Order: sequence, then C-alpha cells, then structure tokens
Amino acid sequence: MKHLVLVGGGHAHLQVLRDFARAPLPAARVTLVSPHPSLVYSGMVPGLVAGHYRFDECTVALAPWARAAQAAFAQASATSLDAAARRLTLAGGGTLDYDALSLDTGGVLDREAIAGAREHALFVRPIEHFARLAEDLFATAPRRQPHVVMVGGGAAGVELAMALQHRLAGAGRVSLVTGGPPPLGGYPAPLQRRARRALRRRGVTLFERACMRVEPGHVLLDGEGGRLACDAVVVATGSVAPPWLAGSGLARDAEGFVATGPTLQSASHPEVFAAGDVASRPDAPRPRSGVHAVRAGPPLALNLRRFMGGGALERYTPRVRTLNLVSCGDRHAIASWGAWSAEGRWVWWWKDRIDRRFVRAFAAQ
Repeated sequence: MKHLVLVGGGHAHLQVLRDFARAPLPAARVTLVSPHPSLVYSGMVPGLVAGHYRFDECTVALAPWARAAQAAFAQASATSLDAAARRLTLAGGGTLDYDALSLDTGGVLDREAIAGAREHALFVRPIEHFARLAEDLFATAPRRQPHVVMVGGGAAGVELAMALQHRLAGAGRVSLVTGGPPPLGGYPAPLQRRARRALRRRGVTLFERACMRVEPGHVLLDGEGGRLACDAVVVATGSVAPPWLAGSGLARDAEGFVATGPTLQSASHPEVFAAGDVASRPDAPRPRSGVHAVRAGPPLALNLRRFMGGGALERYTPRVRTLNLVSCGDRHAIASWGAWSAEGRWVWWWKDRIDRRFVRAFAAQ
C-alpha cells in the first residue's frame, strides 16, 4: 500500500484533508505531520492581537480533519529529509518512509539575523506560539505603559503594529522599525501611501531603518537611528526556508525554498510536492502570501490524488494580481487591487467576512 506523508498543517494541506475526507484515497495510507494541534489562520492574527477575535475563532483543529480523511496524525516536527531514500526524520528520532511527500510547513524566522533577538525578542512565527504569548504584552500594560517596538515593514509588521497600538488603547505606545524600506515596500504604491497615513493617524512612530541589535531595554538602529528604548520587541521580518531542507537533496531556489514546477512537484524529485511559503515557483515567481497558499490547496489535492493513482497531473499557475486587504488595528482596513485602492470600515467588514468564512468552512468537522 502506498504511503503519502503530508508535512505541515498549513492552509493548503487543510484543503487537501477536506478533499480526502470527501473521497478517501483508494489503496493508500496517509499521515499528517505537524508540530501544532491546530492551524491558526494567519489572516486573523492581527484582529486577534487587536482584541476583535477570540483564539478559538481563529483556529482549526487538525486531528478531526485527519480522522475524517482517514489519515494518521503525528504531532511532531520534521528535523531532516533524505529525498533519495524517501525518508523523513521527526523530532525524537522517529522516521517515516514515503512513496509521495507533500510539504506545506510555511517559512520560519531566522532568530540569528538580528543580534540579541533570540534572547530578548518575541517572534511572530510560529504563529501558533505568538498568538498565545502576545497576551503577555497586555497583562501589565495599564501599570507599565509599555513601549513596544515592532521590527519588520511587511504586511505582518504593519498590521501587527497597528493592532498592538489599538489594543494598548493609550496604555502604551508602539514603534515600527521597517528595516530600511518604506512600510509595505513590496506592495503597490497606493497601498503604501494609505498604510503610511494609517500608521500616522494611529500614533505608530515610524523608523525606516534597520534594527542591528536587541538588548534588554532597547534596540540599536543603523546609521543615525541610535538607541531606541523599549519594554518589548516583536520581530516580524520576512520568513526563511526551514533549515532542515538544506541537506534534503531537493532542488531549491537561491533562498533555500523548495523549487517546484507547474504541477507543484519538486523540480528534482517528482514524488515530492510543495505549496505555500515553503515553496518557490521559478517559472512563475510570486510574493509569498497566505492568498497564494490558500489558492494552491485545491490543485495540490487534485495532483496528489492523481499522482497516487497514476493519473495525469494538471498545471497550476498562481494569479499575477491578488487582492490585498490590510487591517489597521481598529475595525478599519485598506484594500488594493493593482493600481486601485480604497479604505474604510466597509473594507474591514469585507475582510472579516472572508476570514471568518474560511475558518467556518473547516470548523464543523
């Protein structure tokens, strides 16, 4: 009997499990490997931090979906992969041999990229940990009036900076250190302008400089940024490839992510598939985002099913243009689609409806 191993409980794999629950794979066994018992829907984390959602409203339990898909669930982290031997090693030393492997683990944050961050900062990944640990920032806020420094000028950093400012509600302040580029530097210019104005209106202090070091009670910025005193530091810089991929033998891009082709198969090992932030499409490069991870789910499920059954695989090309929805702490958000942009409470309700619909679709299992 063939063995399919799904590594990671990400957005794409959740849809694979739903597909298998509707029609189990014939003559095959499936194992889901994830270090976390639940998926925390990343699009709702800023709203969770801001106080608009409860933790249970943003999460989907993985074990029930594994059971529905007739899959075994191993709650463990992958530590190494030998693609030539088709063997995955788990934390604790256990191994899984496979006939087909699918990766949807997401990226990780490099805890050594900023000196002192590992010891003195809170990281937004794994999201499952951050979503719970973030509550500690507010436990003593009325007494301490904390100054929180958010490091990272991408969507996560911008949204979380405004979410923290909203949650502190005058009982503290937030600064955003972008790393040098403007906030949302990789996004369309209209969205950048609106985000900058939103940060200013909400009282988030902006530093377009790099964070060089985190030390107890302050961060050091490059150039003439000097020393910025603070009570807490949250790091939301761009993700990097999981380090255990380095010795896997899989073809990877220049940044270490798994190089895949139009069928979501590895460029070097056709029995390995990858989707979401852990994957790269050299033939169709796109920014890493949750939108692409969600949309890759159905074609990944189809191609895994066909690969296991010996059928012809289908090509999938991610969209060039995507809808960007950026929450602004309060129930206000910004939308952009190419050169078009808009903002207001109606955009937040629109985003809220999309996010809740995704989670609700998986909550009933």
